[in-house]
Amino acid sequence: MRKPLVLRHPSILVFLAVLAIFTVVVTALSAGYGSGAISTSMVKTLGKTLCLALAAVAMDLVWGYAGILSLGQMAFFALGGYMIGMWLMVARTEGIVAGSLANLPIPPTEAEISAAVATQIFGVVGSDQFPAIWAVSGSLWAQLALVVLVPGMLALVFGWLAFRSRVNGVYLSILTQAMTLALALYLFQNDSGLRGNNGLSGLQNIPGLSDVSQAKLSIWFLWASALALGLGYLLIAWVASGKFGSVTRAIRDDEARVRFLGYSVEGYKLVVFVLAAVVTAIAGALYYPQAGIINPAELAPIASIYLAVWVAIGGRGRLYGAAIGAVFVSLLSSWFTGGRAPDVNLGFYTIKWVDWWQVLLGLSFVLVTLFAPKGIAGLVDLFEGLRTPKRRGAPLGPDMGSLREKEAVE
Repeated sequence: MRKPLVLRHPSILVFLAVLAIFTVVVTALSAGYGSGAISTSMVKTLGKTLCLALAAVAMDLVWGYAGILSLGQMAFFALGGYMIGMWLMVARTEGIVAGSLANLPIPPTEAEISAAVATQIFGVVGSDQFPAIWAVSGSLWAQLALVVLVPGMLALVFGWLAFRSRVNGVYLSILTQAMTLALALYLFQNDSGLRGNNGLSGLQNIPGLSDVSQAKLSIWFLWASALALGLGYLLIAWVASGKFGSVTRAIRDDEARVRFLGYSVEGYKLVVFVLAAVVTAIAGALYYPQAGIINPAELAPIASIYLAVWVAIGGRGRLYGAAIGAVFVSLLSSWFTGGRAPDVNLGFYTIKWVDWWQVLLGLSFVLVTLFAPKGIAGLVDLFEGLRTPKRRGAPLGPDMGSLREKEAVE
């Protein structure tokens, strides 16, 4: 009888245990349910960091396991935020408008309330009507479905066109980056239907929960983010294991040989690409209500590059490495760019980390790539005494890359 997934891969159990302990500790130290040692803003930062870790795990599935360096993952992340943000804005504005019109001698009709809500939301872009894409924005369940469907369909169409054309390597990375840039430029327009550069704001105010403090709401979102990360990690670990995962890694290592063996390379790539897009979108849908605002700048190609850097620093090809990299680098980034890191006075020049953080991050990426390709996760190998096998001895097949005699003996 085959062992359960968590027993075959103990790292999954360790990751879930650490995640659970982290969530309990933060809850106990929070202002909403604990001692108040951790501020509400810090709880929100930690919750957002868990969402970024989920996006990094999805990125690792695409890049670390399938070998697809997608520089457009944050487009799916932002789309997930936009989809849930539409409902949040409509529901919150409806409550405000209904409350302000309740004292009128004649109760307002639904059409009047809808017109007032549209004017309130889209007045900043010179409109007083709901665009067609907001047709179901009043339904929470419909918008939750769109969190999955819109990024999933975009990934499906883009992936099908790219993979069937057998676009690979750097060319595919450029295409994904171009897709992200095109989407961002479109959303910057006022007539895009999503308020242009203004984006969607006030997302931290959850409709129907006005009596609940932000301290408690931040903990609720932390719990939801931790649950999503745990379930997403389990799902992606399950996908990456077994036959599907083996074929996916084989495609990464030698796509032509896998195609020669009769496997549908394009089909495997498409499944991985769409799944990663959906998981990333769910992470975005949890991230932006904690951030409170989303605008087209969130889709900037540099954001997806940052995601790739996090995965590389954490350890590409190891799901826990991607999560560690995202948590470590994002929290470090918040520390440096938030002005918490003290300036360094060299006498002739003062190093201000707000200005130098990106340089430091880029240098770290280069150094990790050159000298520590396994990233932070490589420390786990050192702890366990693992090492890369040395390919020496007589070849056991016609291909010089085949298993060697010495390896077989060892």
